[in-house]
Amino acid sequence: MTTYRTEKDSMGDVQVPETALYQAQTQRAVDNFPISGITMPAQFIQALAYIKQAAAKANAELDLLEHDVAEAIAAACQEIIDGQHLDQFPVDVFQTGSGTSSNMNANEVIATLATTKLGKAVNPNDHVNMGQSSNDVVPTAIAVSTALAADNHLLPALKYLSEQTESKAQSVEHIVKTGRTHLMDAMPVTLAQELRGWKFQIDSAIAGIEQTLPRVQALAQGGTAVGTGINAVPEFSSLFAKYISASTGATFQPSDNFFYNMSSQDAIVSLSGQLKTSAVAIMKISNDLRWMNSGPLAGLGEIELQALQPGSSIMPGKVNPVLPEAAAMVAAQVIGNDTTITLAGQSGNFQLNVMLPVIALNIIQSIELLANASTQLADKAIATFTVREDNLQIALAKNPILVTALNPVIGYLKAADIAKKAYKEQRAIIDVAEEETDLSRAELEKLLDPAKLTQGGIAQ
Repeated sequence: MTTYRTEKDSMGDVQVPETALYQAQTQRAVDNFPISGITMPAQFIQALAYIKQAAAKANAELDLLEHDVAEAIAAACQEIIDGQHLDQFPVDVFQTGSGTSSNMNANEVIATLATTKLGKAVNPNDHVNMGQSSNDVVPTAIAVSTALAADNHLLPALKYLSEQTESKAQSVEHIVKTGRTHLMDAMPVTLAQELRGWKFQIDSAIAGIEQTLPRVQALAQGGTAVGTGINAVPEFSSLFAKYISASTGATFQPSDNFFYNMSSQDAIVSLSGQLKTSAVAIMKISNDLRWMNSGPLAGLGEIELQALQPGSSIMPGKVNPVLPEAAAMVAAQVIGNDTTITLAGQSGNFQLNVMLPVIALNIIQSIELLANASTQLADKAIATFTVREDNLQIALAKNPILVTALNPVIGYLKAADIAKKAYKEQRAIIDVAEEETDLSRAELEKLLDPAKLTQGGIAQ
């Protein structure tokens, strides 16, 4: 049986599990919000610890907090940063819109740990939360956790996907295939050109994220309750930014306008839009891979993806494109998360946004999902697929749309007649063109060379 101890806050006594590091306000939140069973992401909790650590160091430097108390707080925070005590953060995501419950959860856990280290009482509000409010702490935690996750996890994963795609493109430079528009046969392209289209999508997504991150890294910390900085000295915000930058290895600075950072989440909404763009790219690449892999007999059969697992519980030998399917589902989730973030972002009423916890959940989830899917897609789909050149060449030879290259020589209408006849009789376009025009075989071979047609311009 769980045993309890009595904790007290401004509203009275609360029964808290005996072994819990948190105190009364956290327990009230646990009791008040048994909604989803989803707790705040670990990255967000660790960001809270970075914030409390930097705040303690700044307050000590300003001679507002006793140095031994600050050191005990900083040491307690480091344990959380290092991944300890994450089970002590049980507050549901769907809580008070300011995230006050999560801020107080962190204050209480850190105060308990610091008290044990120091041997004298460390207060959650007066010491750990000194010069702070939930209203600037939680937006700052969203910004810090998001920036770190994007910089340390997502951007490296997207860049790796881009590199693997380019490496694959270099290995298939010589392969020409039928291009497709509207899912229908079109003029030829090289497989490398197709892959480099994917690469450019990924590179563009990376550029969008990188352009957006500096706005995220301008922090609300120092605005306190409503953006005025009440109960925090003017020097606090710059010292705080110095210390959190040093501890995280990222570059943070105080916002030029705390009212903006606390009443809106526009920077995060903007970043989420860039994540959605990345998801759209992942979806496009995944679906192209699925189509190209379709078959192996009744589909396009252009490539063969690495066989990763049996594809059916009833059809022996069936193998499915499971990695592109998983990546496409990730893309769908990220697009959905962006809608949630967009709706939550408009919930800034006067001086505070009141959907902060759900913004934190969704932006961090999007970053982590995209990062993991990008790495898996690179390693287990793009890097490892094999090309079925025989199938590509058969389709290419019969492609009636190659006749487009003859338009400048014989005219569109004549070319259309040749294309229709070639398709109807299932013959190579060059054979029909030789019968229907005055062009020699040698001239047609030159004009209809698929490799040359991938280079653009007018065939001659």
